[in-house]
Amino acid sequence: FDAQVAHIRRLYGIEPGELDLATFPLFALFGPALGMTAVVPEMDASRPAKVDPVNIISAIEKFGITNMFGSPALIDRVGRHGEAHGIKLPTLRRAISAGAPVPARVLERFAALLPRGAQVFTPYGATECLPVASIGSDEILGETRHRTDQGAGVCIGRPLPGLVAKIIRITDEAIALWDDALELPAGEIGEIAVKAAHATRTYFNLPAASALAKIQDPAGGGFYHRMGDVGYFDESGRLWFCGRKTHRVVTPQGTRFTIPCEGVFNTSPRVLRTALVGVRRDGAMEPVLCVELEPAARGDSKEAVRAELRELGSKNECTRQIETILFHPAFPVDVRHNAKIFRDQLALWASRQLR
Repeated sequence: FDAQVAHIRRLYGIEPGELDLATFPLFALFGPALGMTAVVPEMDASRPAKVDPVNIISAIEKFGITNMFGSPALIDRVGRHGEAHGIKLPTLRRAISAGAPVPARVLERFAALLPRGAQVFTPYGATECLPVASIGSDEILGETRHRTDQGAGVCIGRPLPGLVAKIIRITDEAIALWDDALELPAGEIGEIAVKAAHATRTYFNLPAASALAKIQDPAGGGFYHRMGDVGYFDESGRLWFCGRKTHRVVTPQGTRFTIPCEGVFNTSPRVLRTALVGVRRDGAMEPVLCVELEPAARGDSKEAVRAELRELGSKNECTRQIETILFHPAFPVDVRHNAKIFRDQLALWASRQLR
């Protein structure tokens, strides 16, 4: 925790005396540790996607909030309200959002509420090691969003100073000892592994899980923590996120990674979000796209939307073979952020639909 606090302070330039809007209980711990006053808004912390945006905005205005953390679902809801009502939040120096990838259009709406020089930052990490990397909305909206739309995945920024990040070959087996031969070159998708002072050493009383997640490095000292996420380094040293390792869809035609494929389909203005899952049919794994529509598009012809999405997919190598498209009324998501899609549950739902 001490190492986390030091990283967050340096990364975002947070100063003692700032005021933090604590919309997520776990992150509320960082406020006082960083010397900030924590203001707790009126909301159900287990349902950030249903938050009343007026309660968030009024708290920011009443107390002169300078920093806030919000799940992608909360940032989306407040951003939509702010855009609709022409609201500005001049006291905010920064907003931080994590828990799942934040779509560029969500960042764009919320960033428009902020004063000049303020950004929405999206740190990447996990409970076992947070933060690992970070990127701001200026860089995303000015550059990387266009590559995301073309199937490159989501850029999560550069690794933190003092943290070592590697991309290693994908395997579901334990790796006991580090070997340089594990590392993949830039541009090749593999599992993200990190070595950092703020990485947890083990899982409590779970030796098998610890063995799957930790790679001891006797030669270099310490250990690498396997993030369970896949991604790659680009030519400038930035990390790109391509989804959870366990969510990859291995088909006879090749492996499909969730986030790059979904990024292509998410460019449709009628789509709220998509989720790629695998369904076993006729002895082989088939990629299936689950779609949740924007509220305004839910009355549209499903066949018209399906045709539009197939047309989008046909133009990109990573999505060309995704033909099966199913519409879901509301994706199952996690309680903490209401943004992390439970693709395992969607895969079971999709398999039932296709029987």
